[in-house]
Amino acid sequence: MKHFLLKQVVSFLAANAQNIRLCKRIDNNIIIIEFNNRNILYFDMSKGNSSIFKCEKILKTKKDFNAPFDVVLQKRFNNSKVEEVSLYNDDKIINIKVHSSSSYKKQITTLQLEFTGKHTNIIILDENRVILEALRHIDEFSSSRVVKVGISLDEIPKQDFIPKVDAVENIDEYLFEVYKQKEEKNLENLKKQKIQQIQKKAKKLEKTISSLPKKEELEELSAQTYEKANLILGHIHNIKPYQDFLVTYDYSGNEVKIDLEKTASASRYSNDLFKKAKRAKQKAENISLEKDNLDEKYAFLIRMIQNLTNAITIEECEFLFPKKERNQAKVKKAQPYESFFFEGYKIMLGTSERENIFLLKNSKASDFWFHLKDRTSAHVIVQNNKKTLPDSVIEQASMLCAKFSMDYAGTYEVDYTQRRNVNIQSGSNVLYNPYTTIVVKV
Repeated sequence: MKHFLLKQVVSFLAANAQNIRLCKRIDNNIIIIEFNNRNILYFDMSKGNSSIFKCEKILKTKKDFNAPFDVVLQKRFNNSKVEEVSLYNDDKIINIKVHSSSSYKKQITTLQLEFTGKHTNIIILDENRVILEALRHIDEFSSSRVVKVGISLDEIPKQDFIPKVDAVENIDEYLFEVYKQKEEKNLENLKKQKIQQIQKKAKKLEKTISSLPKKEELEELSAQTYEKANLILGHIHNIKPYQDFLVTYDYSGNEVKIDLEKTASASRYSNDLFKKAKRAKQKAENISLEKDNLDEKYAFLIRMIQNLTNAITIEECEFLFPKKERNQAKVKKAQPYESFFFEGYKIMLGTSERENIFLLKNSKASDFWFHLKDRTSAHVIVQNNKKTLPDSVIEQASMLCAKFSMDYAGTYEVDYTQRRNVNIQSGSNVLYNPYTTIVVKV
């Protein structure tokens, strides 16, 4: 972050920050500090990409951080009084000096935020500038400037540079813009990453579909194999154990030469051919169903790419295509539907008639069912044990129903009711009453 911007932030805090209500880590490299009057700033201390920003909404904590650094940070700075905010040594370092009064004594603590490129760090210091804790500990083997608990912090060598003299008109508005640009960049990178993963799956699936044998080819193979097996069986009494081939006439009167299996008897070989012919016939009967299933999976992936492309928030991307947890065991997909999770609720999406029928037959009476009003659509089931659902879950399930049912953006009506109110007529065709209608825009 540029020197002149840090200087303006310091001036802003010096004039507006009298106390700190909350100070904690919300991500690996990000801390939130809530100054008086809900004046919240976020400090992103990522190496080589540090920044300070503000956000209209309060960002959620990624996980519970309980490292010694986090314990000291909250103990020393939560509900503390700000004594001084300064640009330390006129360098790219912000010092926030606070005190907290306990029943025993007054404690002075300094939060040193170092925006120094690859050496960016957060260091907590006592009144004598002895290190209490740090975001990144640095030993003597890594740097000449050691950052360890219990030792006095050495000064950063003064850089021989002339800071750029510049300013932004409104530092408060600028900090909001920093977050907006950061989120836009993160969103684009995330969308690109997830879309590439899905495109890889879609390409593999497309290759599988194109390599499927045609029904006519399988039927012809089955007929030829049946005829071959019958011809062998019809001449089995004339075939010698050492014979390599059989010359005979097919059912059309044409002379044919049939190779025999050297490692098996003629009777066993003919039985194997009958089994092979039967499998080919069965595969021919089911190949259309297999292709339909693969086409449906492919269509779902294409819709997923479309929805990720149109996503406007990181949360939406993570909901549609969540990141797999590290070391997560690979579990074979056992259920014929797509599943999503939102605020603790499992949302199930049917992407074909077969999946819709499965969801209808296997959902509970208390579950909630969603469907586009008066038109063909995917069926959505939200698992539920109560009489109602939170409005946010209803909206999310309705959006999901519309996004994976329609190819174009627009405003759509989605009906929803508990599964007990849905009566199956035939296949996935249903009648339902009572119901509620929600309007969603996708």
